[in-house]
Amino acid sequence: MTVAKKTPAALGFRMPAEWEPQEAVWFSWPHNLKTWPGYFRPIPAKFAEIVAHVSRFEEVHINAAHALHKRAWSLIKKAGADLTKVTLFDHPTNDAWCRDHGPIFVKNDKTSEVAVTDWEHNAWGGKYPPYDLDNTIPPKIAAALGLRRFEKKMIMEGGSLDVNGAGLLLTTESCLLNQNRNPSMSKTEIEQALRDFLGVHTIHWLGDGIIGDDTDGHIDDMTRFFSADGIVTVLENNKRDKNYPILLENLERLHALRTPAGQKFKVVALPMPKPCWCDGQQMPASYANFLVINGAVLMPAFRQPKRDAEAAEVLGACFPGREIIPIDCLELVWGLGTLHCISQQQPK
Repeated sequence: MTVAKKTPAALGFRMPAEWEPQEAVWFSWPHNLKTWPGYFRPIPAKFAEIVAHVSRFEEVHINAAHALHKRAWSLIKKAGADLTKVTLFDHPTNDAWCRDHGPIFVKNDKTSEVAVTDWEHNAWGGKYPPYDLDNTIPPKIAAALGLRRFEKKMIMEGGSLDVNGAGLLLTTESCLLNQNRNPSMSKTEIEQALRDFLGVHTIHWLGDGIIGDDTDGHIDDMTRFFSADGIVTVLENNKRDKNYPILLENLERLHALRTPAGQKFKVVALPMPKPCWCDGQQMPASYANFLVINGAVLMPAFRQPKRDAEAAEVLGACFPGREIIPIDCLELVWGLGTLHCISQQQPK
């Protein structure tokens, strides 16, 4: 493993779109009771269920302290996973949000080399210390897989951005420009870092994130690419809901965007679930927090048969040829995130 001096983009690397071929999906095994205060009990089995679904289609890699391996393996086996496709790594973590503390993988199309970009993690603006173990995950994964590692001393979370694999990146001002992330960096400097390390050329900015999102507005709860020129975005139809004006402004910004060819994007509306509450707090429940894997899309469901079915139909049209797999995430979202937040794809 080497730490390179040249930027990934200068060396020909880019972040592939999520629908491109994957080698594996990474998770960090849940163990922090404070993440689901008073509601932790069903969470490990839910992770095991998700691992089992992914293992039908591709490899699953899991970060977990060695002391957790026996229990995790027992639950994963009970969930019916393909055990030949599951690997546990002795990688202790503080928390379970692999999308944000894990590496963001990049690939060189000419050489087929896959590498790791290693950003700093500060638990969404210092909200949930400690996070020292989480910061060791990208270098540990790079070492375990023998991959080149590109280190960037900048706070960045995988859930704060989404790419189309062809040079475009979506993010939000409320997160990336938040003073609790990189107060010494200008918007121009942040954009340049994204270009240098993820191989993109154009950054499209949206505004605020959804209500209940403690990440200050991650894009993966709101708006996602489904093709090079296609964007799926959640909309709230209830004008009295606090998400209504946020998502309407978001839609207006999306309609104003143009592709590199000067065309409008294909913007597809995805319904929001009815508000989900826990202990008087509105949860960031969103169908946009889906995970694309080889041959399938895992979609969060919230025990709302009509809305869940509508969302599955929309995503089915966005990803033809892939199986849409709804997964009950009502208990998972009590930790303020669902399927995309707990996972990180490794490209093939």
